[in-house]
Amino acid sequence: MSETLKISLKEVKEWLEKETGSIFVPVHERAQKLFDETKSSLENVTDVCKMLLETSRKEIEKRNRKAYRRARALNKLVRLFLGRMQKIEVPDEVSYDSLHDFVQGTRKAFAVTEVDIRNWFPRISPFFIIDRRKFLGVFEKAKESFKELESFLTKEYVKTKTLEETFQLIDNLLVLQGQLAELESKRKKIETRKASIERKIAERQRKIEDLKNTENLGQLNQISMEIKELRKKVKHDLRHLRKPFIKFQSRVFRKGGLTPEELEKLNQYIEDPFAAFAAEEAGYPMLKQILQKLAGSISEGKLKLKRDRKRKAERAMDGIFKKNSLDVLHQKCREAVTRKKQLSTSAETVKIKGDLLELQEELKKLKRKKKRVESEGNIVERKLKETRDRIHDQKNEIEKNVFNFTGRKVQIA
Repeated sequence: MSETLKISLKEVKEWLEKETGSIFVPVHERAQKLFDETKSSLENVTDVCKMLLETSRKEIEKRNRKAYRRARALNKLVRLFLGRMQKIEVPDEVSYDSLHDFVQGTRKAFAVTEVDIRNWFPRISPFFIIDRRKFLGVFEKAKESFKELESFLTKEYVKTKTLEETFQLIDNLLVLQGQLAELESKRKKIETRKASIERKIAERQRKIEDLKNTENLGQLNQISMEIKELRKKVKHDLRHLRKPFIKFQSRVFRKGGLTPEELEKLNQYIEDPFAAFAAEEAGYPMLKQILQKLAGSISEGKLKLKRDRKRKAERAMDGIFKKNSLDVLHQKCREAVTRKKQLSTSAETVKIKGDLLELQEELKKLKRKKKRVESEGNIVERKLKETRDRIHDQKNEIEKNVFNFTGRKVQIA
């Protein structure tokens, strides 16, 4: 087995040119020569077309009845010829692919032009015979040059097509390597930015925790927990009155029976029992007023309740009126709300809350920024993978082409 030659990407093109120069250079030089000849012949066709255009124009201006119609026909026909010649895309550099496209365009233009010559030149006879012969001579030479180029392309140049493509692949690979280096540099910058943002996030989170652990906020959190438990207790102790309250509310809307203040308080007891209860004065007079009117409606039969629900509601009201069963709970609720209000509105707490809110906003912005950076990083990672895959595939293709053309095994580093 032949030994594998390890060679860097920067050196492989020069090495391959030396290995294949004796084959590729003569072929490429011949292709360039034939292309130049065909290009020159096309320019000659264009020049002779311009000559025919000028000749026909002059004849048209003479208004000779015998030649006028034929001059018009020739003028129109030559304009078509010129348009086709101008549409042929002439490459700036000679390569197999560029010549292949050039040959296809030229073949099409020549084929259509030949049809027009056969169809229209006989109709123009016997006028412009010298000019037409001059055009045909130039056109025939152009076809000969073209046929020679076409034959060379299909029989000789095609043999070096793979080699030429390999040179192009090497150039593309160098570009990809540059893109890969740029992407890796960009990834490092993104990682640095992400690390900086994460440090700032950790710093903000630490400060937030420090503020949350201050004595004022600690006491405020403790009171909030107490209120949460008291809220459950109020809801539990008034649970047997909730359904009667709702039915009483519906009746009051239809029939009346409560003052506006009492109706508003009833609505509060239905929506938020704790807030309504804690806002009551000592002895919770508004609740008792509502309950007295509720009890009256029940006893008078104006408010219908199921037997068990009625019994439980009456027992709850009896406890409130006769045993003052809610006094202790009411005192605790009022005290908790008062303490929370005092602590919440203290200068120190207000400042802490302001600092906390500012830090939380900064933290949100930093997290959004981190998310954008991560998204940008994901895009770069995807492009890195795609670029590495393309580099790997193109290296394999180059190595395969080199082996097929030279019989040498190479490994591009």
